[in-house]
Formats: sequence, structure tokens, C-alpha cells
Amino acid sequence: MPSTLDTLIGRIPDDQLRADIRAAVSDLRKITDFGLVFEAHIPETVRLPHHPIRRGTKVTLRDLEDQSIFEVVSLDKTSAAIRRLRHPDGSRLSQQEAAEQTSEKVPLSSLVAVTEFGEAIYPGMSHLGSVQRGEGRPPHVVIKGENYHVLEALKFTHAGKIDCIYLDPPYNSGARDWKYSNDYVDKDDKYRHSKWLAFLERRLKLAKQLLNPDDSVLIVAIDEKEYLRLGLLLEQLFPEAKIQMITTVISPSGAARNREFTRVNEFLFFVMLGSAAPVKTVDDLLFTDRREEGKNRSPIWNSFRRLGAGPRRQDSPSKFYPVLVERSTGRILGSGPVLDLAANRSEYSPPKGADAVWPELTNGSDARWELNLASFKSRLDAGQIRAVPARGGNEWMIQYLRNAQIERIGSGEIVCQGVIEPQRYLDLDYSPDQKRRLYAKTVWNKPSHDSRTYGSWILRDLVPGRSFPFPKSLYAVEDAIRFFVRDKPAAVVLDFFGGSGTTTHAVARLNHQDDGHRQSILITNNEVSAEEADALRKQGYQPGDPEWESLGIFEHITRPRVEAAITGCTPEGGPVKGEYKFVDPFPMSDGFDESVELFELTYLDAAQIEVDRAFAGIAPLLWLRAGGRGPMIRECIDSAGRRKPYAWTRQYGVLFNTDRWRKFVSNLPDTASTAYIVTDSITQFAHIAGELPGNLDIVRLYERYVTTFAANGR
Repeated sequence: MPSTLDTLIGRIPDDQLRADIRAAVSDLRKITDFGLVFEAHIPETVRLPHHPIRRGTKVTLRDLEDQSIFEVVSLDKTSAAIRRLRHPDGSRLSQQEAAEQTSEKVPLSSLVAVTEFGEAIYPGMSHLGSVQRGEGRPPHVVIKGENYHVLEALKFTHAGKIDCIYLDPPYNSGARDWKYSNDYVDKDDKYRHSKWLAFLERRLKLAKQLLNPDDSVLIVAIDEKEYLRLGLLLEQLFPEAKIQMITTVISPSGAARNREFTRVNEFLFFVMLGSAAPVKTVDDLLFTDRREEGKNRSPIWNSFRRLGAGPRRQDSPSKFYPVLVERSTGRILGSGPVLDLAANRSEYSPPKGADAVWPELTNGSDARWELNLASFKSRLDAGQIRAVPARGGNEWMIQYLRNAQIERIGSGEIVCQGVIEPQRYLDLDYSPDQKRRLYAKTVWNKPSHDSRTYGSWILRDLVPGRSFPFPKSLYAVEDAIRFFVRDKPAAVVLDFFGGSGTTTHAVARLNHQDDGHRQSILITNNEVSAEEADALRKQGYQPGDPEWESLGIFEHITRPRVEAAITGCTPEGGPVKGEYKFVDPFPMSDGFDESVELFELTYLDAAQIEVDRAFAGIAPLLWLRAGGRGPMIRECIDSAGRRKPYAWTRQYGVLFNTDRWRKFVSNLPDTASTAYIVTDSITQFAHIAGELPGNLDIVRLYERYVTTFAANGR
């Protein structure tokens, strides 16, 4: 039955306005009474300075002051006739306004193409260059582009494959530190919190599709301005995950606040999916110097009587039984039976020469043991349970090894030196050579995490004369990621708020420490700061102009920083000064035995893709889907200028001419993981796929590509 609100909406005469309000109300009804509530803002738009303008293309004016959106009705070589679609505030025209619209003619040079989030896009990539130093290792990938659209592209290449995502998103400080729909959001914007949430939610939904649901982690850095909202957003988006927030000291000297406490910290959210958990380490990250090792070690043997919650007999009746100890030697002989809850232990008589030891509370009432009878017998046979004289020597105390101690035996932290006879339990002691490993604390206070010394100053050494606001400490990012990829030497780590490139640098450091083959994928746009944008506009420059683009984040900071870190040389060609410290010290000028491939996101025409005229644009995506290592199959042209019928690398292959499928199949390398078959015929594809091994990822081009991205549109 329609509500009063539905009836009122039905009275709206404008068809388009009525439909828009009905859709908005439908979305509002889906919001629960509890949890995080925020406005779903008009979708963001992205400017595409290099995208060709054709009939039907959505455009806006190059003048950044006007955010109106138009549609190109017609065009010639120098001008275009355009019709307004949205007002400067992003709202659609009413039905009446749309009916009254007439096209106006403007110079083509004054227009730039735009796309709105939620519209289908067909992404490609152009290759911008590379650094080759890590033979045999997968290269790190740095992508210049709008991160939302790059994440959509990665759905085709990396769905469910990412092991770790590390993010340092805009903190929404109110200091014009981020943009929403091409406009800076400042402290006076009354919707800035909901805009920030809408902005982040769209990207985190895509990120969730990329993470391995069985074992992966999302790490998000934030400060006090948005940590409450971010925490609620993460709870809503990842209800199945374990989520912890830690506090980390990033500026011991502090950031002074007027009539407030001086801020020295920020926060990290860890969203752990599936079996993901932090590894134990010798550094708990709270204390600069670990307290004396001997004084900070827990006892190896622990009370077998339950000391924690539920210690009474009735709390777990199956764990109430006598442990039999040989009176003369102290050897545990075994156990008596489990007594019924109604039975009295005084009714039980132990064998001759044996004492029956019962779990007993300090007030003399019945307690219970830690293990049931079957587990007790198994541990006893393994030498993991013993009897020692209690105080006074007239009674026995039963002790056992907890699971944590058994793990330490396996790791070598506790050493077994044999078996104590005649009692027959393990002779154990802590290793003098191996430090104890523990889970880190939820407060991190490490000198190495100082963002000024090991963020700003390291960046200054890598790219002298250039600055970036508030780069993270290299070692702080390294430590955060290490907790989840230490035991994954081939992990894939993604950062789609790439900033100054610290994440790629940190992954290279981790690989250097253990000869790992981890790969980072870094995404950043090429925005300039608000101050630089104002200055460039006054000089008559607009986005897309070389003078503007050269000062963007990617061109001015991210790319040169990553290249300097890998090669050990500054952009000017000199050696990088300084040394790495802490876990793995060595001169920064040594660089790393790693490679980097740099790309820019492009926007392709679906019609060109379907007729196989855009292969060069999607070639990087095919390479990434196949693992992103080794050579890339590009246009594959022979000496006569003709396309070859097929091509293989050690990782993947592309069959362009299905008439040559037998050769394609017979030349399959043993190391290949992916095969792409270019055909419009489902039957032909199925036949060829049936001739290939079942362990291959076999993809039909261009149907799989086109349907993947067509589905992204509304």
C-alpha cells in the first residue's frame, strides 16, 4: 500500500523530477535506524583532458569555476554545439528546463570531456616508462589516473587476488586537502563529512572485491577528525571481518593546537578478512627497548587446574577426574575415570603406591582441569604434562604446556633438551639465541615512525627541492604491512591513494630484507595542490596544459620518488644521500634490485574494442591479469606489418587468429597461467578452451572485457 509520501510524490507534474525524488526516497528507506547515516551525494565527475570530444560526449568547461555538464550535439573542426545536462551545483535540469534548452556554440578548445561515476567506462592503459633492475622479479606497478576508475579496471585483473591494501586517504581536515567532483572541499562546506564518506565508500566497495576473502587485510590510516565515521563505515562494509584500531605516535614533538592537547598520534584500522592475523614479532612496537628478556618471559609450565573463567567442576563436568601420580618418583601414571557430577571424589580409591590429585579451588571445593580426558592422555604421552611437589612437599601440583608454549617449541624459541627421567616429561628452557615473539601492542611508539624525520626528510633526500604535505614514515608503513605479508613472499600489495609513493618504497624494503618477490600496485592522480592551482589559473593555465601537469602529484612527486628509491639516483642524476636505518641498514644510493612499470589510465571506445582496434590499450590489463611479470604482448606485428596469429610469453598467451589454434595450443609453455582467445563465437571459444589445460585462466576477448565494464554502469 503506498504511503502518504508516495502519494505526494505522485502529484509532482515533472516526470524526471518525480522519478529522481522517488529513487532518492527509495534509497533513504534502505537506511537502518542504527549505524552510520550520511547523504548519498550526486556522483562524482572526472575530467578527461586527453579524451577525444565527439557527438554525444559529456563535457564541461575548462574554466574550473563552472562545473556545469553539457552534451555535445554537433561539432566541426573548431567549435561544438552543446546542450546543458546539469547545473553548476550538479543537479539535473527539470523536465521543463530540459524542454526549453537550446544548444549554444562554443570553441572546442574551451571544453574538456567528463565522465560521471556509475557510467560504464572501458579502461585501458598507456605505458609511460619503466625501471629495470630486478631480473626475475615481478615489477612494481605505478598507475596515473582517477583511482575509482583504476579500481574498476583492477576488477578485471585482480578480483580476489590482493593480499594487502594500505591506504592513507584524505583526512578531510578542512584545509582544501581533497576534491569532490573537481572542486576542493573546505571547512565551510556543511556537507564535507558526508561527501567524504560517499567518496570513500565508493572506493572501499571496489576494494572489497579485490581483496582475497580467505586471507587478506585492509589497512587505513586516519586522524581524529574522521576516525569515528571511518570506523562505522568499515563496520558496515566489512561485517564479516575482524577490525582493530591501533594508536601510533607519528610526531613525538607534537602538533600544537590552540587551547587543546598537543597531538602526537594518529590511528590505523586493520580490517582482517578470513584467516588473516598479524604475525608475532620480537618487537611489540610500544617499548623502544624491550625489557630485560629474562624478566619478560612467561613461565614455560602452567597450572593444569583451570584458573580463568568457569573454574568450577559444574562449569565443565567432563574435566573433573583424578590425575594419578606415583608417590615414590612423581611420575604421572595416568588418570582415573571422569566422575559423574553427583559423585563424591572421596568415593574414589587410587591404585596402590599412587596419589590421586584432584582439581581443587582454594576454598577446598571441586574445580576442573584445563583439558578433557582424551586431550590429557595425548599430552601426557607427548611429555607435556608433569607433577611437581606443592608447597610443603606433601601434595602434588599438576602442570602442563599451553598451546602458546608448544608453538614456541616449534619456532625454536623454547628448546627441548631431552626427557626428564623417571618422570618422563620434556626438559625445556628458553633459547639463549632466539628472542621471544609476541603480538604487537595496540599503541605504537617507535622513533622510526616519526613522519618528519623518516617521511619528509627521506623524501627530501630522494627528490631534493620538492615537497609533499605530510608523507608517512617509510618505516611506519613498512612495519604495518610486514605484520600481514612477512610469511607471504609473493604477496600483492595495493595502495590507491598513492601520494608520494611510500608504499612501493616500503614493499621494496621488505623484499630486500628476505629476498621476497612481493609486488606493489600504486595508484595516484596528477592533481596539483589548491595553492598551486590558484597560481596556475592566474597565469592562464588549465588542467591538461603541460605547465599544469608537470606540477601534479604523479609527475612532480610520485614517479620521481619511486624511480629515485629504486635506482638510488635523484632526478638530477646524483646519488641519493643518507642511509636506511633500523631493520635493514644500507646506503640509499644502492637502490633496490627491483623493477617498476609506469602506466596512465586511458578511456577506450567500446566499439573500437569489439572490432579489435584497441588491443594496444588493453594489452597492459591482459598482462596484469596474467600476473604482471615478464614481457608484455603488445600489437604483435611481424616484419611485413601484419599481426601475428598468436603470441606466448612464459606467463600468458593471446590467440588472435582462431584458425591457428592448434599451433597456439601446441606451443603452450609449462609456466603459463592465462590464455586469451579473440573470437566472437562462443562455440569456437569453448572448443579451443577444451584443448587447453583446466588449470589455465582462459578468457574470451573481447566479450569478457566488455561485459565486465558494461556491468559497472547503471
